Amino acid sequence: MKLPFALARRFVAGESFEQSIPKVADLNESGIKVTLDLLGENVKDRKTADETLHHYIDLLNGIHEQDIQSSISIKLTMLGLDIDHTYCRDNLFSLLDVAKKNDQFVRIDMEGSDYTEVTLKLFREAHAVYGRHVGVVIQAYLHRTKKDIPELAEIGADVRLCKGAYSEPERVALQKMSAIREAYKEYAKILLEKTPYPRMATHDSLLIDWIKEYTNEQGIGPARFEFQMLYGMRLDTCKQLAGEGYYVRVYVPYGTMWLPYFTRRLKERKENIWFVLSTMFKK
Repeated sequence: MKLPFALARRFVAGESFEQSIPKVADLNESGIKVTLDLLGENVKDRKTADETLHHYIDLLNGIHEQDIQSSISIKLTMLGLDIDHTYCRDNLFSLLDVAKKNDQFVRIDMEGSDYTEVTLKLFREAHAVYGRHVGVVIQAYLHRTKKDIPELAEIGADVRLCKGAYSEPERVALQKMSAIREAYKEYAKILLEKTPYPRMATHDSLLIDWIKEYTNEQGIGPARFEFQMLYGMRLDTCKQLAGEGYYVRVYVPYGTMWLPYFTRRLKERKENIWFVLSTMFKK
């Protein structure tokens, strides 16, 4: 049985780009920028990967035509990374050609730890050619991030720093939240010192408060970095931060393949489950 999309409306803006536009416009009016994210992962055939590439290109052109303040986020497995490395690279570069032409930005999302090395390799290749038009995501809980962050900072990479979104074993990732928070802080310090415009992705009040206090102590102005959150989560906080003069961006997912993403959001916080259950019985 296919679940109704109404269940996912809190976390997913629509099943198409067109359905997402009013949500993006509302966020922009509140002084909040957006990153649009087509949902899906692990494409196994070239036909689907080719279709995804064309959808990404249409998305960039649609953002340009609609004149909305939005970048896009992509997954390399949707561009054929599981099929062939060179094929995926060619698709990525075709997309970035459009982004550069339109003066737009593409964020390469980070997937599970099995993909971290190849994702960073492709990002470095893309960064060498496209510079400020491409960025990457780094997960603070991975042990390898201690090495990756200084290397990325050295080349001035545009990094979105998050805690970590996947269930990883102890040999790969930190398990205790206190340790993850401390790692996040150390990596944030490096990015704030050595990169032009780091993106701090977190819903954690302790980290948000720490970032505000640390940047204030260091004389780092609010225009030198960006807070990022997910659509449907802590919108009041986003508006408050924007009102305080901080740059804020919300990741806005859309698409028909929303169920895995929706399930992950439910697992994150029990209040998300209660919210969805309560809406099921409203007229």
